Parts: sequence; structure tokens; C-alpha cells
Amino acid sequence: MFDMIIEMFSYNFIVRAFIVGILVSLCAALLGVTLVLKRYSMIGDGLSHVGFGALAVAAALNLAPLEVAVPVIIIAAFLLLRLSENSKINGDAAIAIISSTALAIGVVFVSVSGVNTDLNSYLFGSILATTTADAIMCGILALVVIVIFILFYNKIFAVTFDETFSRATGLKTGVYNTVIALLTALTIVIGMRIMGTLLISALIIFPALSSMRVCKKFKSVILCSGVLSLCCFFVGMCASYFCDTPTGASVVIVNAAVFLIFWLIEFINSKIKKNNSV
Repeated sequence: MFDMIIEMFSYNFIVRAFIVGILVSLCAALLGVTLVLKRYSMIGDGLSHVGFGALAVAAALNLAPLEVAVPVIIIAAFLLLRLSENSKINGDAAIAIISSTALAIGVVFVSVSGVNTDLNSYLFGSILATTTADAIMCGILALVVIVIFILFYNKIFAVTFDETFSRATGLKTGVYNTVIALLTALTIVIGMRIMGTLLISALIIFPALSSMRVCKKFKSVILCSGVLSLCCFFVGMCASYFCDTPTGASVVIVNAAVFLIFWLIEFINSKIKKNNSV
């Protein structure tokens, strides 16, 4: 088994995909906890649809896909935040408006231009599509996400748990909500090549939900989420290589299995505590 893993990493495209996957897994785990606690976890799904629209337009116009997707997704994240702050449009409705519109634009451009082959790698993920330039760009973006998250950790913590109280104490909650939206947008961009636009949101949600089953403190949930995300990506990537299955789908299935295991652990622990209290 060990020899097979060594053989797997002898391929350059596997090494590039592994580096990018580790980075996106870590970024998604850090932000996933905040997004889930704020009941805003579907923002990843909405922005991934925006990413598909941007990639479709870029492919149709023969432009660099990631260079187009980065500013478009960031703008969409800010617009989504503004719409959700409007009392007449709640967060779910804002996500539906932006994601469905972007998806429709992407479908129209694909249909008119006839481009479809390259876009499949963005929809479902492909380790073969990850170039050295993509890996370098993703590495830079991931470093930006991690550094900003660490610098504003205390403020993000405050906004996550009690935004109303934080605003009352003078904290500029709008600014830090914008920071969260920006970091989420960058994470979506980083993960589109490996996970695909249709599966990247699962990488944000699953590790956070799994870690919350067994951990109760914010910092411990984040640490557990990060470890789980990294482990699930490694196992999913190995399963993809050995079983010849899509990388993104394999990683999501592993994350789903881990969530089920952690849910069972929580269920058993709750039963044990209940019986002991009787």
C-alpha cells in the first residue's frame, strides 16, 4: 500500500493537485465553521455557480479562466452581502438570485459558443486540469486567506457568535462580514480546479459539521475541522487514484462518510450520558 502511494506521488500532476487540494481544504475548513454558525453555509454553493458563469464566459471569449473568475466571484460575494443585509431580501433569497442568474448566463454562453469540453473540468473537478500556473496562483490566494483569517480571528469570532452585541460595542461588523465574504470567494476560486464548481461547497460544509458533533469550543472546532478536511482530502485523493474515480466526488464521499461516523459518535455519547443521568 505504501509503495502504491509513493508511486502515485511520482506523477507531477498528482503532486500539483495534492498541494492545491491541501491548501483549499485548509481554507475551506477555516471558513466553514464561521459560515455554518452564521447559518450562511450555502454562500459557497451560490458563489460556485457564479464561478461557473464566469468560467463559461471566459472560455467563450478565449480569456484566462481563473483571472476572470477571481474578480467576478469577489464582486458577487460583496453583492450577495449587500443583498442579504437588505431587510426585504433574506440571505437564502439573495443566494438564489445571484447563483441562478450566473448559472443561466453560463449556460447561455456555453450553448451559443459551443464550448463544453474544458468546462467539464470546472463543473466536476479534474486533477489533470491543474497546471503549474494554477498551482502557483492558488498557493498565493490560499496564503492570503490564511493570513487574513489569522489576523482578524478575534473579530471574526465576535461577529460569528453575536453580531448584534459586537455592533453595540462599536465593532464594525459590516467590515468583518465583508472580510468573511472575501475569504469565501477566494476559497471558491482556489477549489474550483480540484473539486469543481458543483462540489466545492461540500468541502466548506462537511468538515465543520463533523467537528461540531464532538467539539464544543470555537477554536477546537476549527482545529478539528482543519485536521478532518486535510485527512479526508488525502483519503479521497488516494481512493480516486486507486479506484479511478473523479477526485472531487471521491473527496466529498469520504467527507460524507466521516460526518456519518461523527454523528453516530455524538448519538452514542448522548445516549450514554442520558442513561447515566437516570
